[in-house]
Amino acid sequence: MLKVIRAKLHGVRVTAADLHYHGSITLDPEYCDKAGIYPTEFVDIWNKNSGARLSTYVIFGEAGSRCCILNGAAARTCQVGDELIIAAHCDVKPEELYTLRPTVVTFTPNNEIDQVLHYEVFKSDARPFDFRIVDNGAAAQPASVHNYANVDVRAIRAALKAKGLSTADIEDFVAKFLTR
Repeated sequence: MLKVIRAKLHGVRVTAADLHYHGSITLDPEYCDKAGIYPTEFVDIWNKNSGARLSTYVIFGEAGSRCCILNGAAARTCQVGDELIIAAHCDVKPEELYTLRPTVVTFTPNNEIDQVLHYEVFKSDARPFDFRIVDNGAAAQPASVHNYANVDVRAIRAALKAKGLSTADIEDFVAKFLTR
């Protein structure tokens, strides 16, 4: 059996820390729904700002609140505004990798969902277990793996749409200028 990623929230920012809570991470359930993370599920948390790594369980906060609150001892590992990677995992046999398709949700600097991506393992001519990242919101095209911490891609897309650009032209712009 292999321990592999099943779901990930990438670049979500800490909105609060509550040392005197019993423990866990409180997340907006809309984030968890998109990624497929369940209440009380254990997750690994990696702080991109400090390098801290920890494991705790998920509880749901208020839907639509954009919350990401570290509670109890976990509150000592972060500051408000720190970017986190939150990962849920599962155990699979190697052949099950072909059907797993983990979901990766990325975020804008103000904790809006930016992209919903999927990891895919497939058999290629080069190797029996190859890998790609797919952005289903962009006609199932390969996606960028870059996380632009200070670029609000959703706002850029909205501004381009307001200027009258077509969806295809907007996606061409994003691919050319924002996914390097």
